[in-house]
Amino acid sequence: MASSTRRTVITGLGVLSPIGQGREAYWQGLQTGRSGVRPLRAFDVASLPTKIGGEVQDFDAKKFIGKDHRKNLRVMARTIQLAVCAAQLALDDAAIDKAKLDPTRFGVEFGSGLIATDLDELAEAATVSTNCAPGHVDLEKWGDLGLARIQPLWMLKYLPNMLACHVSIIHNAQGPSNTITESEVAGLLALGEARRIIKRDVSDFFLVGGADSRFNPLSMVRHCLFQPLSRRNDAPDKAVRPFDRDRDGTVIGEGAGVLAVEELGHAQQRGARIYAELVGFGSAFDKGRTGAGIARAIRAALKDAGIGPEDIDHVNAHGLASVQSDIWEARGLQEVFGGAAQPMPVWAPKSYYGNLGAAGGLTELCGSVLAQQHGQVPVTLNYENPDPACPLAIVAGSAAAVRKPYFVKVSFTDLGQCAAVVCRKWE
Repeated sequence: MASSTRRTVITGLGVLSPIGQGREAYWQGLQTGRSGVRPLRAFDVASLPTKIGGEVQDFDAKKFIGKDHRKNLRVMARTIQLAVCAAQLALDDAAIDKAKLDPTRFGVEFGSGLIATDLDELAEAATVSTNCAPGHVDLEKWGDLGLARIQPLWMLKYLPNMLACHVSIIHNAQGPSNTITESEVAGLLALGEARRIIKRDVSDFFLVGGADSRFNPLSMVRHCLFQPLSRRNDAPDKAVRPFDRDRDGTVIGEGAGVLAVEELGHAQQRGARIYAELVGFGSAFDKGRTGAGIARAIRAALKDAGIGPEDIDHVNAHGLASVQSDIWEARGLQEVFGGAAQPMPVWAPKSYYGNLGAAGGLTELCGSVLAQQHGQVPVTLNYENPDPACPLAIVAGSAAAVRKPYFVKVSFTDLGQCAAVVCRKWE
């Protein structure tokens, strides 16, 4: 049975992003307005129309993972490695003593997406299974010769639930564990679910995260074909332009954002530093991508928090920077906040590093949590020419002072799934 008296707070932040690895480096990147979009180094992109992206450069998982678990890196795709390392950062930031945690009440919730295989892990199997006809697979050869050339643990390296699995094993988390595969909204949905579990008194402490890396040929070709990607290859730092009139698409990014989340009394008992309280959550589906679903998700989160639009300091927007999605997001935000006496400040973190996929929601939310700690909302990069179709008060040019304790984070997918979270600064 749910307990309305149990409250959920954020006590640790773990971030791996194209603008910084770790909480302090991430904030410094936001504060200085440094873009993490650069020419891609992960593989040869010469033949692709989009040659830029937000990479976590010089990432070495061994720096974050203890010696006892480093051998497991060989069965972790890069997405999983990012998740495991960001989880360790969140635990370190929360200053948690795992020996004093009840492992049966230690939960793990992760947002994830499709993890594409490295081509060299299937290349030999595919080669020996083809005959003289281009693109044709001989199924008999596949059964006799191809399968034997695939590593026995290959599948475990790419399953999307392996993020939560590895984190749970490494940290002996025996409580509720789940993976949500809902692309850009996965992280916020995972956070909302963790909060509900804590309120039901089934868990006291959670690692809630999202991670994603799509920098391999399979993923990049697919996104170049089907996603609205910017082609400003000659000016990577200017490529992602949320709500700007001259935007031409987003770029792909990678990273991980993990929160240490716990019940308030549990946090207070151990003397934890509390960043913020998670006070509201809402989700909806915007079938026609008109903005109405975004508005419903935000209103549900505000109702859950027991506050109104006038109580919000700023909106942490999805801000994909595609021509159409920015328009319908702007409509949704205007539907909720357009009647306010003062324009609602809107910040778009993707302008720094592009679309991080399943990692985006929580990585971006960490930005607003840190903004509240430091008293200022960072600028939105590359917002130079306002678009009349997106009549929003974008934080641009200079940082905006934090004046109210609440912010709302919005995420959605290109198919219309929407989620919103309201957080309150802890004072």
